[in-house]
Amino acid sequence: MANTAQARKRARQAEKHREHNASYRSKFRTFLKKVLNAVKAGNKPAAEAAYKEVVSVIDMTANKGLIHKNKAARHKSRLNARVRAM
Repeated sequence: MANTAQARKRARQAEKHREHNASYRSKFRTFLKKVLNAVKAGNKPAAEAAYKEVVSVIDMTANKGLIHKNKAARHKSRLNARVRAM
């Protein structure tokens, strides 16, 4: 346990940031699954619509520093390739 007031405050802030980041990470994964499920079902219009939504979520998580910009680009590229291949 933190011994100083400063350390206690940092612990509180770290917990708050962890919960905040977890919600964004969860949103990121949920939107990815929407695209993958639409591709798996063979529903191209739904996959394209889901892809348009997930791009903004991916960019948001990358801008917030939750994922690296190269990881964001890799995810967008691979998802786009799957949607186009339908």
